[in-house]
Amino acid sequence: MDAGSLNPFSKLRGRSRCPFQEQILQRINSKENLDRFIPNRSAMDYDYAHYMLTEGRKMKENQTVFSPTRDAYRMQLAEALNMNRTRILAFKNKPPTPVELFPSDHTSSVHPAKTLKPRRHIPQSSERTLDAPDLMDDFYLNLMDWGSSNVLAIALGNTVYLWDASDSSTSELVTIDDDNGPVTSVSWAPDGRHIAIGLNNSEVQLWDSASNRQLRTLRGCHRSRVGSMAWNSHILTTGGMDGMIVNNDVRIRSHVVKTYRGHRQEVCGLKWSASGQQLASGGNDNLVHIWDMSKASSNSPTQWIHRLEDHTSAVKALAWCPFQSNLLASGGGGGDRTIKFWNTHTGACLNSVDTGSQVCALLWNKNERELLSSHGFTQNQLILWKYPSMVKMAEIMGHTSRVLHMAQSPDGCTVASAAGDETLRFWNVFGVPEVAKPAPKVHQEPFSHLNRIR
Repeated sequence: MDAGSLNPFSKLRGRSRCPFQEQILQRINSKENLDRFIPNRSAMDYDYAHYMLTEGRKMKENQTVFSPTRDAYRMQLAEALNMNRTRILAFKNKPPTPVELFPSDHTSSVHPAKTLKPRRHIPQSSERTLDAPDLMDDFYLNLMDWGSSNVLAIALGNTVYLWDASDSSTSELVTIDDDNGPVTSVSWAPDGRHIAIGLNNSEVQLWDSASNRQLRTLRGCHRSRVGSMAWNSHILTTGGMDGMIVNNDVRIRSHVVKTYRGHRQEVCGLKWSASGQQLASGGNDNLVHIWDMSKASSNSPTQWIHRLEDHTSAVKALAWCPFQSNLLASGGGGGDRTIKFWNTHTGACLNSVDTGSQVCALLWNKNERELLSSHGFTQNQLILWKYPSMVKMAEIMGHTSRVLHMAQSPDGCTVASAAGDETLRFWNVFGVPEVAKPAPKVHQEPFSHLNRIR
């Protein structure tokens, strides 16, 4: 067989070859052809190969004659001459020592490996349980808040009680008469000393918790009960059953400074963003509105920047993300059962998760990327979610009725929940932060004028 017969393109001689054919011919005739096993002469030891083909064969054949001295000599000779090899032919050089781009655990002396964070234990039972008699079983109200001074306020019927977490003491702040009550919402001011109390008769009272003294009453904001409130520095924003949202400047006598109109039914959720620039509102009309502080006008009702209509039931649960300023979580009622995440700059819905139960309240973990939700029908549970995967980390049972309210301690570790079963429970669900952050100093000047206004 001639050499030309090995060439698959031999029949094309005399014709011009295309570049593709030339490339294939070069690879066939190249020494780098990967399909042919060509010994690498530079990688072979010819002296060792000759020895193994002659003397080595004799040594193996004579191994039947036992001699301890001779065997010991052969072992030392084999080690000295590296004769313990088994292969004679070599097809490639010894591969280079691999370079570790990512050091493993055994290189910790040079680059210490990061230790894995131990998995946090999530208690399935409450740390403490308190009785909460006469707690109104009303989905649309906001009857509990935990202030920056580590005091929890809860409204039971016509009375507002204060529970001091530092010494577990309980005191009564005020009892509203039947003509004006019951209490329909409570909200601590940023200073942790002053507290706003919304009433069934459409009024809002401002109290100094340190002296147990009423400072003033805000009237003319609404035509019916005030079920939701949120502070933004010296501005107290109130939401009523009349669908109105009102900004009240508590430093001045004519306290109504801005009005937001957009909801057709009761406003049951209000939350200001951490920057104080955006306000989120949820209502019994299944709507979520995003309002911009800079676009607010005192002369005419303010227009929302986003009207979010994806929920199919009342929206009370609202929570701004602490690590992403334009991320808002909202929860729908019994006919919706979803938690939705919104980009409040664009108004886009980023994700929607069906929880299977009425969503009553939402809280972000201040120290980890986690979200806690409380639920009503049908499980009455708390669920801890990992964000953004929304994988369930824990499902916490304990309440026997819908968990209407949640509040978070100032350090972000403990969560208080209040339910229709008339119990108040405390959960160490968020754990202890790795580094304790100093509490921010609160500027109390915005409330200095309250004592002189009646």
